[in-house]
Amino acid sequence: MVTLDCGGRVALPGFVDAHTHLVFDGTRADEFGRRMRGESYEAIMAAGGGIQSTVDATRAAGPDRLLEVSLQRADRMLSLGTTTVEVKSGYGLETLTERQMLEVAAEIGRRLPIDVVPTFLGAHTIPSEYRSDRDAYLWLLEEEMLPAVSGVAEYCDVFCDAGVFSVDEARRVLAAGRRHGLRPRIHANQLGDTGGLELAVEVGAVSADHLEYVSSRQAAFLADGGVIAVLLPAASLSTRSPQAPATLLRDAGVTIALATDCNPGTSFVESMQFIVALGSVEMGMTIEESIWSATRGGALAVEEPDKGWLRVGAIADIHVLDTDTHADLAYHPDRTFTWKVVKDGRVVVG
Repeated sequence: MVTLDCGGRVALPGFVDAHTHLVFDGTRADEFGRRMRGESYEAIMAAGGGIQSTVDATRAAGPDRLLEVSLQRADRMLSLGTTTVEVKSGYGLETLTERQMLEVAAEIGRRLPIDVVPTFLGAHTIPSEYRSDRDAYLWLLEEEMLPAVSGVAEYCDVFCDAGVFSVDEARRVLAAGRRHGLRPRIHANQLGDTGGLELAVEVGAVSADHLEYVSSRQAAFLADGGVIAVLLPAASLSTRSPQAPATLLRDAGVTIALATDCNPGTSFVESMQFIVALGSVEMGMTIEESIWSATRGGALAVEEPDKGWLRVGAIADIHVLDTDTHADLAYHPDRTFTWKVVKDGRVVVG
């Protein structure tokens, strides 16, 4: 038995970040500035910016460069108390780079004491070379990409929303993912109420992520379907969009996870403490609800039931804070409170 004297400090479960796009190269700082000057995210995407600009940089980087920069980001996450991180592909949009991204994600889990949950997101957007032939790209997803990534990914995700993939297209991709053993997740209702939430329930998705546009009826439908809501408050903050209705979802009985959505365009955030603060200050959750959603909720969203809580029999992933109150995570969000991080019963930070 290993004993750790925390000296009266706060001990919480390690953060479980259930939605990230951690593996990428390039910057979109200029795009961020354009949004701050009033350009919409949708207009930037339509003009060939947004996701496509990161696709171009990521394709050009190569696996060694991708591993280098992604390891740095993952190490910072670990130092801030994240012990499990979901990592999506989706910046390759062609078979070789999509598989490379997932292999880089797996290598992060081998190099660092952080668990990585790999998700295939080839249906992130239609790449520029297929804009005039969507069916050809969907064929590529089904017939070439999914067979190539089925040995390294656990989940298949689709960005089902306005201007991206339709409900019918998303259903087709998720069904193909199922045939290759990948469980479904879905980006839904971020840009509007376009049917992604209902599709999540229809296909039995593990989670529906974003959910900025949700009615009371839809919240009840999501709860009845047992789909976990992964909410991404930093993305709404960065895009000046409405926050997901966390209290509406909570009151309907939906299980909520909070995550960073770490990505170069709309949420370049690595700190789950910042997400906890936004969950309370921006979304109306209590501090305790935000912490639960960033730990236990995240663990449920990646189907890791032995994580996200401190109890006999749970995995010993522990985040010890150098404070005597958990409220400081939201009350004092600009300060790093991590004193030690324990992964699988071993102190790995501090």
